[in-house]
Amino acid sequence: MTGETTVRTAVRIHGRSAQRQAVRTLLDGLRTRGGHLVVTGEPGLGRTTLLRWAARSFRAGPVLRLKPGPDRHARVTAEELPATLRAAAGGAPLLVCVDDAHLWDAPARAALGRAAERLHDAGRVGLLLSVAGHRAVDPEYAHLPLVRLDPLTPPQAEALLDDVTDGAVDPAVREELLAEAEGNPALLLALVRRLSPAELRGRRPLPRPLADAGTLAEVAGAALTGLSADARDLLLTVAAAVRASDGPDVDAGLVLDAVRRLRPSGAPAPPLEPPPAPLALADDRLRFHGPLVRRTVHATAAPDRRRAAHRALADVLEGDGRLLPGLLHRSWSLTGPAPLLAERLAAVAADGTVPASYELRATAYTRAAELTTDGPARAERYTAAAEQALLAGRPDRARPLLAAARAGTAPAIVRGRAELVRGLTELRDGPVGDAHQSLLLAASLLAPDAPADAATATLAAVDAAWAAGDLPACLATLAAEPPHRDETPAHRTTGTRQPAAPVAATVRDHRAGMRALLEGRLDRAVVPLGQVVERAGTEDRPEGLLRSAAAALLLGDVDSARRAGARALAAARQLGSDALVPQALEYLAYAELRAGRHPQARAHAEEGLRTALRAGQRNTAAHHQAVLALAASIEEEPEVVARHVTAALTTARRHGLVQAATLAEWAAARADLGRGRPLDAADRLGLLVLPGPGRGHFAVWRLAVPCFVEAAVLAGRHEDARAVLADYAGWAAFGADPQAAAQLARCRALLAPPERADGLYRRALARHDEAGGDFERARTELLYGKWLRRRRRPREARGRLGAALAGFDRCGAGVWAEQARGELRALGAAPHQEGAGALTRLTPQQLRIARHVAEGATNREVALTLAVSTRTVDYHLRKVFAALGVRSRLELARMVEQAEQGRQAEKTGAQP
Repeated sequence: MTGETTVRTAVRIHGRSAQRQAVRTLLDGLRTRGGHLVVTGEPGLGRTTLLRWAARSFRAGPVLRLKPGPDRHARVTAEELPATLRAAAGGAPLLVCVDDAHLWDAPARAALGRAAERLHDAGRVGLLLSVAGHRAVDPEYAHLPLVRLDPLTPPQAEALLDDVTDGAVDPAVREELLAEAEGNPALLLALVRRLSPAELRGRRPLPRPLADAGTLAEVAGAALTGLSADARDLLLTVAAAVRASDGPDVDAGLVLDAVRRLRPSGAPAPPLEPPPAPLALADDRLRFHGPLVRRTVHATAAPDRRRAAHRALADVLEGDGRLLPGLLHRSWSLTGPAPLLAERLAAVAADGTVPASYELRATAYTRAAELTTDGPARAERYTAAAEQALLAGRPDRARPLLAAARAGTAPAIVRGRAELVRGLTELRDGPVGDAHQSLLLAASLLAPDAPADAATATLAAVDAAWAAGDLPACLATLAAEPPHRDETPAHRTTGTRQPAAPVAATVRDHRAGMRALLEGRLDRAVVPLGQVVERAGTEDRPEGLLRSAAAALLLGDVDSARRAGARALAAARQLGSDALVPQALEYLAYAELRAGRHPQARAHAEEGLRTALRAGQRNTAAHHQAVLALAASIEEEPEVVARHVTAALTTARRHGLVQAATLAEWAAARADLGRGRPLDAADRLGLLVLPGPGRGHFAVWRLAVPCFVEAAVLAGRHEDARAVLADYAGWAAFGADPQAAAQLARCRALLAPPERADGLYRRALARHDEAGGDFERARTELLYGKWLRRRRRPREARGRLGAALAGFDRCGAGVWAEQARGELRALGAAPHQEGAGALTRLTPQQLRIARHVAEGATNREVALTLAVSTRTVDYHLRKVFAALGVRSRLELARMVEQAEQGRQAEKTGAQP
């Protein structure tokens, strides 16, 4: 241990919102009834911390902490325990906390488990247990409701690190600490304690390995006590085998064969059923219940025994012809450099005919580099490992590998490849201005010997400038003379590049088309970008398909963008390229959004957000958050819009993502406009679309012009609205946005005198017939209906407003549908729907709340039942009353009852 750092206690629990809500529901319910809950999680994830938080949070009565006696045996039976607890409560609610309940002996566990079922007899008593997650839940507790603690997300782990160090950690050290901790808060704190202040600030080299045996044992060593020698051999062999596996589990037969080689001649292999507590056996596959215990087993084993386990695995795998994992285990059985083995390992990792994931190839290249004595070769292998780690969606692994590559001398082509990986990593998960510079440097280093890779780096530099909203940098990068040689580079890393000729053609056409588009020469952009789109028909690599999707979006061909994006997604998944899946989903979400299909956009963005966070791509996640905000902005969920906008802007401001920031601000303004707040919407949108230094992204602000014109007209800012229409008319004429022509006619109608407005609204509706899209057409119908009502043409207005309401209902635009209902009510023609037809307008959450209220539950009781806040129930209930046109709980109950009766009658009538 080298540490001198004293780690202060975190001032708050980071993350765990869902788990705390479950515990809070238990605590709140104790005012009226008993309850029980089990908390589980791997060592270090905070089971004890959560129980302490529950004890501090409970104010309704006393807290009792139960511990086993010296013999770990309960002193009362299951039948006696409820009465004992009732006596301890003294008539008040009682919370009973039992930490590490898995350590109790079997009779004690049985007593606790059976007592939990009898708590309703004990009155208002709550039982909160914690059990270890590195082993299967004991059968005595398996029937109880369970809350599982998962590793912290990257933002939560970052917040914890900043909390305990006041943000004083060097950025590179910070990345390594977060990657090594893998979201385990106790391990993260132990790693910080291990380091000295100079090491934390990057002034001294970090100890290697960072998470050594002592640090891992401090956090998870207790999970390995009391194991037999046979069990330890079995655990060690599984832990060693997983290091060269493509997943968290390994073949049980492989493990048993290797264990036999570890044992004295003739000694039988240990039985697998039941496996030792840290292991699970299913379908002849063995895995650890949690990754931290697996790491601890491997790190704390005696070095000679660990090398023997790897040697035994290598013998079995090589005998079965599994070359790459066999070589990896052979390398781990050695100490010191091994140049010949390193060369062979690198060659097999580069062989595309050898089946292996990107992550396994990254591991192989890394081990080859560690065994290499030659400086340039070592740098090349670390760079190849970083390329594979990035493709595997592990930028956290790529960064330290790039740092290791930089430590030695290397030829220009290797340094160029390293800068390309560094730039792509920052493009997806760092400041995009830094990414732009790294990618430009990569292009210059690669140009002499790897022109196809240089062209890829150049186009990626354009992507970085585009994300930053830097139009001059985009044009300067596009104008740079591309390398003319098109031969394939001598070195190839499996799975990272396409054949040079198709790449060169795609890059050339994409650059030419994008440059013409950004220079305003729209007529010269169509042909080259169209050729990029057409190549999607013969393309099968995800990188090329993504370029086709991007070109289609630039041209406004959303159908082609959807097709190319869907094929790119399938190709990325088939190749196991976790880095490209979030990008493919991003293009799909944008295409659906541009087509006005908000529910589909939301579905793609939700999956994209999950995969982006899993792959460590915060920038891509910010773009998905912005899409989710835009999708939610048409619904009755202002708190959801605010949450996504805040998340998108947090990353966008930190990393310079002007495109994501513009989309998020547009979403917030559109939500204001939908809720009848045009002044706020006009103020926010004016900053995005009006000329000035704060104008939004050069390729996005025009999309927000129709919203601004509507808000500005309603706010009385007609001149500001007119100021942006001339530019928008040119944009609409280009055809890059399928909705633009109809939206332009609608904007002109809003600003036109009465004698012209009628015809312009009709023209807009005709254009909507050509473009499709329920939401934008319904908005035009709504504005036209409002205009007709003000002109005292009620019959026509009623038809337009009814069509608007139907369109909004069809696409789930609840907040806009409420505007249409309000206009219809003002005409005396509010839609009256009773029974099931009315309830279909409610969201699933609103419907659940409506049914509980109809059954007589109070708002607080509904909140406890659904595990939400009372404020959330109040908000949704107001929306339910407005949507159904009811004024009291009694009216709501009658409507729900009629709906249920109607549905029952339909079922009865359908029977023969």
